[in-house]
Amino acid sequence: MSNALDKADVFTVLSPTIKNNAVMPNALVYSGYGCTGENKAPELNWINAPLNTKSFAIVCHDPDAPRENGWYHWLMINIPKNVNSYKNKLPQDALETVTDFGSAGYGGACPPKGHGIHHYNFTVYALDVEKLSSAKDTKPKEVHNEILKHALAKSTITVTYERK
Repeated sequence: MSNALDKADVFTVLSPTIKNNAVMPNALVYSGYGCTGENKAPELNWINAPLNTKSFAIVCHDPDAPRENGWYHWLMINIPKNVNSYKNKLPQDALETVTDFGSAGYGGACPPKGHGIHHYNFTVYALDVEKLSSAKDTKPKEVHNEILKHALAKSTITVTYERK
């Protein structure tokens, strides 16, 4: 988990499914395009959000993808401030927006064959607004930019995957 400070009261994301800097489990790998994973999103828990947090967002991004803005695998916004985990069920009032796969919801790792190791950053953001204005079909980079404008804090778990 990466944070600016290493203190017990710093906003932190944890997961029983993935470990920071470890290889992505096959359950989280995409099912399709030649990849044979289960395409399941990881369980995530977050603690120590700033007091003025009004909602949360989750982004999974691969900066190593061979395209200008990397590849967005998952974007979830409008997670209510009283929710502090994701466990395979969309929280009430939350919204998953379109990914670079062209549909909403989690899309697992499936980098080009032989492209080397890719890093998948699962980031939870604490936001200063209850709802973002993005719609389900808003482009991933635009959703991420809106998240960044309202971020009070963030915490990331990074996992790797290579398709040989």
